[in-house]
Amino acid sequence: MDISVAFLLELGLILVVLSVLGSWARRWTFSPVPLYLLTGLALGDGGFAQVPEAEEFVVVGASIGVVLLLLALGLEFSVAEFAASMRRHVPSAGVDALLNALPGAAAGWLLGLNGVGVLALAGATYISSSGIVARLLNDLRRLGNRETPAVLAVLVLEDFAMAAYLPPLAVLAAGGARWQAALGTLVAVVALAAAFTGSYRWGRQVSRAVVHPEAEQSMLRVLGLTLVVAALAEAVHVSAAVGAFLVGLTLTGEAADRARAVMEPLRDLFAAVFFVAIGLSVTLSAMLPLLPAAAALAAVTAATKIATGWYAASRDGVARRGRLRAGTVLMIRGEFSIIIVGLAASQDPRLVPLVSAYVLLLALTGPLLTRFFAGAPLPPRRDGRKTPGQPPADSRRARDR
Repeated sequence: MDISVAFLLELGLILVVLSVLGSWARRWTFSPVPLYLLTGLALGDGGFAQVPEAEEFVVVGASIGVVLLLLALGLEFSVAEFAASMRRHVPSAGVDALLNALPGAAAGWLLGLNGVGVLALAGATYISSSGIVARLLNDLRRLGNRETPAVLAVLVLEDFAMAAYLPPLAVLAAGGARWQAALGTLVAVVALAAAFTGSYRWGRQVSRAVVHPEAEQSMLRVLGLTLVVAALAEAVHVSAAVGAFLVGLTLTGEAADRARAVMEPLRDLFAAVFFVAIGLSVTLSAMLPLLPAAAALAAVTAATKIATGWYAASRDGVARRGRLRAGTVLMIRGEFSIIIVGLAASQDPRLVPLVSAYVLLLALTGPLLTRFFAGAPLPPRRDGRKTPGQPPADSRRARDR
């Protein structure tokens, strides 16, 4: 087997740089996500250095990264708890769609895009980045906060909405008929309902099959199951991230604890690669002329997402500061927005650079606002005891133990 020296060197240097940046960020109790995004931007087209040999690995690794991030998020909750939260937040999903899709549609109309382009831009401004939000909640130790179930309910309901949105968009962008678009939507929704029902009914059986005393076997089983389910979800035009999240919800008790322990190093590695890949996807030369329009759109939809988070958290009785935390974390856009405009890229050459600039602005400013504007949790005590004012562990972990 021939090993490319350039590939190993480029990948090694990327990981070393990410390690240094991550250490610096954590020293100042700051999420490393914006620094990883800037690293990708610096290494992409128009940056000061390119990584042609390692770029393909980064792109593939990014797909694994977002899957593992959503798996880890699902492991923090049970199906019953999450189903109850989602039922309570159906009105939040309606507010989310209304407030955040309309600005994108209006911007598309003002730019003179055709119907498919307007539909694509509406989707790009509607959906938050599940991957970045998942990592940010973990970095800032907010998985146990009272507003977090509301945030996750909004995120997953958005991903469910993508099951009804992506198939018709893909068909219409390719010039297909409306009946084909409707059929694709029906198949995706039925598959999603079946997967959620299966997770609820056979979760204990799956957990028993996954648990193994050896860490290697546990890792291989959890990773294999997650990737298979993610692939099946993607095949029916449901987000792979939703499939991974359902696997996390399915695993309970000892299986969930074991999965968290063995998957954490893999999650952290591929999550860092995922953020670099988002930065790599941006082309600076095409993006700069559209930066003013992207900034205006980002400002409007940052405000509408904050309003969405405020409303969703208020339905759970969260205090004002928690509502603000929910809103600032939801304002982050990322991988899904880029995927959406990629499907409709042939409709207008301005779409991809506009949304790339838009995503980059919100992916960078969102974590900053979440950390500084809404405050951060207190660091844990070294003796392992709870710091006064620190939020409690989530109910699933307490119940499992």
